[in-house]
Amino acid sequence: MAVNVLPVAAVEPRAAYVHVPFCRHRCGYCNFTLIAGRDDLIPAYLDALERELRQLAHPRPVDTLFFGGGTPTHLAVDELRRLLRLTLAWFPLAGGGEFSVEANPRDATPEKLATLAEFGVNRLSLGVQSFSARKLELLERDHRHDEIARAVSLAAGHFPSVGIDLIFGVPGESAREWHDDLRETIALRPAHVSTYGLTIEKGAAFYGRARRGEFTAVDEELERACYEDAQDQLQAAGYQHYEVSNYARPGFRCRHNEAYWLGQPYFAAGPGAARFVGGRREVNHRSLVAYIRRLAAGQSPVAEWEQLEPEDAARERLVFGLRRLEGVDAGEFAATTGFSIEQLVGGALPRYVDLGLLEWNGSRLRLTRAGVLVSDGIWPAFLR
Repeated sequence: MAVNVLPVAAVEPRAAYVHVPFCRHRCGYCNFTLIAGRDDLIPAYLDALERELRQLAHPRPVDTLFFGGGTPTHLAVDELRRLLRLTLAWFPLAGGGEFSVEANPRDATPEKLATLAEFGVNRLSLGVQSFSARKLELLERDHRHDEIARAVSLAAGHFPSVGIDLIFGVPGESAREWHDDLRETIALRPAHVSTYGLTIEKGAAFYGRARRGEFTAVDEELERACYEDAQDQLQAAGYQHYEVSNYARPGFRCRHNEAYWLGQPYFAAGPGAARFVGGRREVNHRSLVAYIRRLAAGQSPVAEWEQLEPEDAARERLVFGLRRLEGVDAGEFAATTGFSIEQLVGGALPRYVDLGLLEWNGSRLRLTRAGVLVSDGIWPAFLR
C-alpha cells in the first residue's frame, strides 16, 4: 500500500530523559546503571552532563522530561538545583508539559520536594516496592512502612501527580502479602501505580544468590494470581489499566513513557542513557567514570549505536504499541510507519487470535486479558 510517511529524521523529539546514577545503596535486584557510596563524583558528573548537553548545539523544547536513576533525589539540594537549572536550560519544558522525577521515600524531604516543585516538576514517582517489612528487607530497600505514607503526603502537597511503584513475585511472597500491598497503596490514593514482577538479571547481586540456590522463585501460578489481583483491585478502585504494568487515574497517565510506547523519538543524557533520534538508537557508556573521562577529553559518551531499518523500526513500534491496553490502530500505524500490520505479522495473527491472546478486527490489534499475562511470549514472533 502506498502511504506518505514523514521521514523519521525529520521528526524532532519532544521527550527527554536524564539519568542520575547515584544511590545510597545498590539493592540486590538492581542491575541499572548506578553507583553507590561515591557522592564525591557528583560534581564531576554534573560537569560531564553539562558537556554532553552542549552537544545539542541549541536548546530543544520538550513536552515531557524525566529524571530517572539511580535516585535523582539522592543529590543534595544544591546539587539538585544545579541539575535542574542545567537540564531546563537545554530541555525547556513547553507549556502544559510533564516533568517527572523518580524518588525514594526516605529522600522525600520537605526541602527537596519544594526544590523540585520550584523548578516545575509536576509528577513524582516513588519507589515504594512494598509495604511489607519482610519484603522491604529482602529487597534491601532503605525505607520502612511508616515512611511511605509520610512521603506520599508530603509529595501530594507539592505535585499534582504522585505515583507508587510496587514489586510482586518476591521469594516467599504469599497472595495475601501482595493483596495487602495493593490495599495499602489504594488507601493512599496515588494518581499512578506501576506493578512489576521481580526479575533477577545478570549484573544484579541477587543473580549470584539465585544461582547458588539461596532464592526460590515464586511459581508461575502465584505470579499470575498477583498480576490478576492487581488488575482487579486497581480497576475496581477507579484506575485505568493503560499499559501492561501501569495504572492511572483518569488524566494521570505517564505521558513520557507513552512517548516510548508510541515509538516516538526521544533525547537522553547521562551514563547508560539510551536515545532514539533520527531512526538511530544510541546508548551511552554505563560506567560513570568512563562517561566522565570521555566527556572531559572532548569525546562522545556513546558506547554503542544502531541505525534501525524502516521495517525493524516498524516492528518495534508495533510491539511497544501493543503494550498499551488500547492496542494499535491499523490505519494510524500504516500512515506513520509505511507498513501495514498484516505485512509485518499477518502470518502470526491467526494463531494468537485463535488462542485468545490477541483481538483483531482488521482496524485495531490489541491484547486480550489472557494475552496481557503472557505478552512477553508473543513478541518474538513479531520481531525478526
